Amino acid sequence: MSESKNLQDRIALITGATRGIGRSAALSLAKQGAHVILLARTKGGLEEVDDEIRSFGGAATLIPMNLKYGQKIDQLGPSIYERWGRLDILIANAGILGPLSPLGHIKDSDWDQVIDINLNSNWRLIRTLDPCLRKAPSGRAVFLTSNAPQKCKAYWGPYSVSKAALEALVRTYASETENTTINVNLLNPGTVATNMRAQAYPGEDQSLITQPDELGNIIVEMSHADFTKSGQTIYFADYIDNNYSLVE
Repeated sequence: MSESKNLQDRIALITGATRGIGRSAALSLAKQGAHVILLARTKGGLEEVDDEIRSFGGAATLIPMNLKYGQKIDQLGPSIYERWGRLDILIANAGILGPLSPLGHIKDSDWDQVIDINLNSNWRLIRTLDPCLRKAPSGRAVFLTSNAPQKCKAYWGPYSVSKAALEALVRTYASETENTTINVNLLNPGTVATNMRAQAYPGEDQSLITQPDELGNIIVEMSHADFTKSGQTIYFADYIDNNYSLVE
């Protein structure tokens, strides 16, 4: 990806923007000229990312929000429309692992929380932001997934189920926007050194796996008007194998 500001003046919303892949997406999009709307639970974490963005002349708007509160998500679309009149890019990154436990041992509250954050919040994001994305010349929506829906590993039930449902949700949205200027895709980053990964594999040496900052360029490319695929799952491993290009 060129160092020129290919996303100059685009408006981009990133969920889970204070760390890991979300932080990488926010910094990379801002470096390309986008005004980034940073959404995450902690105000302090948002301010730290904002400081990084301001250090290279970027611009950000901060939204402290817990995605389990659906009514707050519903307010995003009208607020973004009132201020900017459109949304060019959505990076739906936020997610939680939930308990690693046999299905029969999972508490109702734990199950509901994983489904709320990993699935229901993304449905609400689609519902509230779709009108804003339709106002953009080339709306782009990228949702983060994983290998969990394919592997369905023992004890990973809530997470695997939520991601499988997310993939169905995103593909449905892609079908519904087929005749619009919106492109909707999933990004499977593979094994990445995140806090969630450390929670699942506490003994792993994270220096030996993909670092979140390595995903910045692919997210920028998937957010660009020139990226015209929709309804697909893009694998970071394939991006590497293709010499860091999405052009086949």
